[in-house]
Amino acid sequence: MKRVFLRAEWRDLILANYAVDPALLASRLPPGLEPDLFEGDAVCSLVGFRFLKTRVLGVKWPGFVNFPEINLRFYVREPQSGRRGVVFVRELVRSRFVASVARGLYNEPYSKARISDRIEQRDGERLVEYQFKIGDAQGRMSVVADAEAVVSPETSPEHWFKEHQWGYGTTRGGKLLRYEVEHPVWACHRVHDWDVEVDWGRIYGEAWSAMNRARPLSVMLAQGSAISVGMASVS
Repeated sequence: MKRVFLRAEWRDLILANYAVDPALLASRLPPGLEPDLFEGDAVCSLVGFRFLKTRVLGVKWPGFVNFPEINLRFYVREPQSGRRGVVFVRELVRSRFVASVARGLYNEPYSKARISDRIEQRDGERLVEYQFKIGDAQGRMSVVADAEAVVSPETSPEHWFKEHQWGYGTTRGGKLLRYEVEHPVWACHRVHDWDVEVDWGRIYGEAWSAMNRARPLSVMLAQGSAISVGMASVS
């Protein structure tokens, strides 16, 4: 029987998707993987979402059940198996404890940040907003979208960006770390308006400063669902 590390719900996921210089990703690429290109471009996504009903190894840890997260991820594939997944550049949470556990167990690039979220539904629309700060560097993501969510076709860009079964990283010893993320196909809300403002260089490193002038290829709002994350394997 497959061992599950984490169960939770991921809800109200804003994905701001960008074409990116492949050189920004090269040093972060785990061994044995290659970039998964979208229409010929290396791409990354800035993702804001809500972690809800979180259980780690079956346990609800008081104070760490419901919280927002902001992550910056890029897309990879395993040439031999064809598996597609994501690698994280940085993951931001409000809790220093959550960040230290994730770094310790998965060597994931978690950091503590001040994060606020706002969810409103009115007049057939859904407003979702995330704001985050590290020191005096800050970012903001917001969308106004249809209240109703529908499943996008498998050939759509929305499906390409939101449906990835595998997460990857690199162990401290330089080996490939792989874990499976399971959830049903997510429906998306049609976005009417969006705003994304990020101090890229100060939050993600000076090499990312050029992203201050970048405009997203697309901005999506995925409804989300219950998810499970399996125990990591190393190869």
